[in-house]
Amino acid sequence: MKVNDRMSKSLVCLAVFILFLFASLFYTGTIDYRSSFSLFDSPLSKPNPCFTEESDIGPLKVYMYDLEMKYNVGFLKGSSHYNAPPVTIDTLPKWPKYTGLRKQHSVEYWMLASLLSSIDDQTREAVRVFDPESANVFFVPFFSSLSYNTYYRHGNDSEVKYDDELQAEIVDFLQKSEHWKRSAGRDHVIPMHHPNAFKRYREKVNAAIFIVADFGRPPPTVSNLRKDVVAPYAHVVETFEADDNSDPYESRTTLLFFRGRTDRKDDGKDRQQMKDMLSGQKDVVFEAAGISGKGVNESTNGMRLSKFCLHPAGDTPSSCRLFDAIVSHCVPVIVSDKIELPFEDELDYTKFSMFFSREEAKKEGYMLDQLRSVSKARWVEMWGYLKNISHHFEYQYPPKKGDAVNMIWREVKHKLPATQLDVHRNRRLKVPDWWR
Repeated sequence: MKVNDRMSKSLVCLAVFILFLFASLFYTGTIDYRSSFSLFDSPLSKPNPCFTEESDIGPLKVYMYDLEMKYNVGFLKGSSHYNAPPVTIDTLPKWPKYTGLRKQHSVEYWMLASLLSSIDDQTREAVRVFDPESANVFFVPFFSSLSYNTYYRHGNDSEVKYDDELQAEIVDFLQKSEHWKRSAGRDHVIPMHHPNAFKRYREKVNAAIFIVADFGRPPPTVSNLRKDVVAPYAHVVETFEADDNSDPYESRTTLLFFRGRTDRKDDGKDRQQMKDMLSGQKDVVFEAAGISGKGVNESTNGMRLSKFCLHPAGDTPSSCRLFDAIVSHCVPVIVSDKIELPFEDELDYTKFSMFFSREEAKKEGYMLDQLRSVSKARWVEMWGYLKNISHHFEYQYPPKKGDAVNMIWREVKHKLPATQLDVHRNRRLKVPDWWR
């Protein structure tokens, strides 16, 4: 917290305390003006007007439900429907190195792992507590994205049914929980990063804080920016650790790079039109290809040799490609009218990204003219900014200061004032919320 912010909060607290003291003097008769002020005719309760320093800047206190492994890391054990007692730091499996699309939506694994960490690090944004009464939020360690990718996405009818059963069991478990009932789930955190994760029963738990990739699939009454947290995809390409070239602008000989699928749905259909316009243009690489071991290597090399990396919308407003570009220090060119970005209350993406509307991107020659007009000094400034902020998009265990999982927990903490408002309203409402 900045010094000026702390001073402002201290002054506010002091003013409230003085007001309370003055009111107390009226009430106790030390200053006998009560006949003129009916406000003080009834006893005053002890106020708690300000957050304490600990609650204001301390780590988020998270109570994690003890779920059997079949709901989370059991998916990583290699055998179908694996089950065991709740995971501990000793039984936590490592995330497999080569998992393709599964890795992109692995945020649920890293959030669980961060709460199991026993490292006493004062920079952690969230710590696990075992007393639910002391918790700020409740974490539901159900790997809904991995369940979808394991059982639903390529499964047969029986496997699809199993994914549905797991979702139903989680909903039933939560609705019977006293902690859930107390707030109607508003102070619960549920990862749903894949756009189709938990899709059967989302509306049953839509008061909770969801961890999502974007808002492309669920309706606004189910998932929205007010209550939910946008988390980055886990990048697929390796981080460019040795990016210390004395002249990075000249060493990156490609102006604009894209490598990915062009057969997408919804806004992603623009990819084919951009391919027709950009393929064969000078200093442009536009390759229609999927993800594979060889493809990842080619994407890694291509991004590291490019000044700008194209990030058009996929089947939903976002895709993993943006975060591959960030860790490659390749200035992202974002084409998506409905995208919401991770950590945007703290990061100004205009300092390290270029933005185009869908219509602008489809104007012949417009986007390339704009990119070519960016001066070397401006590009180097954006490149340097990328190098400074790329650590915010790293998932790792143990977690480190300012990395992706710590930033996500910070975002959850930022949602708490609105969450607390909802919890308090829920306790006094006689009828359900009108908008639910």
